[in-house]
Amino acid sequence: MSAAEPSQTPRPAWSPLARHWGLDQGVVFLNHGSFGATPLPVQEAQREHRARFEREPVRYVVEELEGLLDEARARAAAFVGCDPEGFAFVFNATMGVNTVVRSLQWSPGDELLTSTHEYNACNNALEYVAQRSGARVVRAEVPYPVRSEDEVVEAILSRVTDRTRLVLLSHITSPTALVLPVERIVRELEARGVDALVDGAHAPGMVPLDVARIGAAYYTGNFHKWVCAPKGAAFLHVREDRRHLIRPLVISHGANSPRQDRSRFRLEMDYIGTTDPSAWLAVPEAIRFMASLDPEGWEGIRRRNRAMALAARDLLCRELGETPPAPDSMTGSMAAVRLPDQSEAEASAPTRYHDPLQDRLIDRHGVQVPIIPFPAPPARWVRVSAQVYNSMEQYAYLARVLKAELGR
Repeated sequence: MSAAEPSQTPRPAWSPLARHWGLDQGVVFLNHGSFGATPLPVQEAQREHRARFEREPVRYVVEELEGLLDEARARAAAFVGCDPEGFAFVFNATMGVNTVVRSLQWSPGDELLTSTHEYNACNNALEYVAQRSGARVVRAEVPYPVRSEDEVVEAILSRVTDRTRLVLLSHITSPTALVLPVERIVRELEARGVDALVDGAHAPGMVPLDVARIGAAYYTGNFHKWVCAPKGAAFLHVREDRRHLIRPLVISHGANSPRQDRSRFRLEMDYIGTTDPSAWLAVPEAIRFMASLDPEGWEGIRRRNRAMALAARDLLCRELGETPPAPDSMTGSMAAVRLPDQSEAEASAPTRYHDPLQDRLIDRHGVQVPIIPFPAPPARWVRVSAQVYNSMEQYAYLARVLKAELGR
């Protein structure tokens, strides 16, 4: 078989736990990190919430929804380790970032610090408010490959000045899959009088999470990724001393509600007009169901996924002649491995994804895995995710087809 032909090789086996998902069995799905994947029982829980809404929509919104949200919030806040009064459901972590940076007031000369590993959509939110206010976005050059957490801490803190107003910090980076020492960085920033906004898009369900202990002024994270809740389930937590500063992106009835039994933050964030709350309300079922898949609950799930991600990384490094780009201590349930740079032909070829190689992997071999340009083309990396439905046979298959496509 030439690399140009579709592969006739049988697809590798999934984990036995894959039976709980509705994923296409003809695809080798190694990209849980992008959008997650929701188990069938959690999908059913969401359908039940939607059906309850539709049976009597007015009564549901007026009499039932607030209590249901309270229950879901309490369970979700306990899972991520934060005060439920400062917890608000949002649709995704990007919305959480936007809610904070578009609520705060910026002045000419203010500096908004981020890093070269931050997610593009969130960087765009910083650029948007900076352009409108005369503030400036500053990017810390975090090395990659990286040898230690100290390098990350030093790179970020070295760019803090007396003009730094906010630091946007990934808990787990999207392009490079690094688990950053956010608690340590937040503590150092607080000592300098600088607030942190932690983009924890990948953290819930991947790493043990205690938002209160991290202590950031603002923390946002997704439930639809590693908790496997439905799409549109995420949260924003705002520390008590900063809640008066934050308003939802959509101003609705809560802005002038006469109620005294709830905080203004709660009244505004819980109702932003007519929406489908079913993804939020299904979060407790996602937390419960995923924990049921391992005898040790979430601790076992996280340990299993991390071990598989490290094994997959090491396998790919051996097969491709590369070395791990980060220490094991900075790796969670995703890992990145360096690939040869794009050729001139690849750089000019059209692509549906980030790189023509990704197109070839899905079209010829049925492998769904991201090929990520970092820090910019022609440099590129393959980023693998590990979820309980995956198997080591799938990563071995990826290694074989990568070698075929790269002419190794």
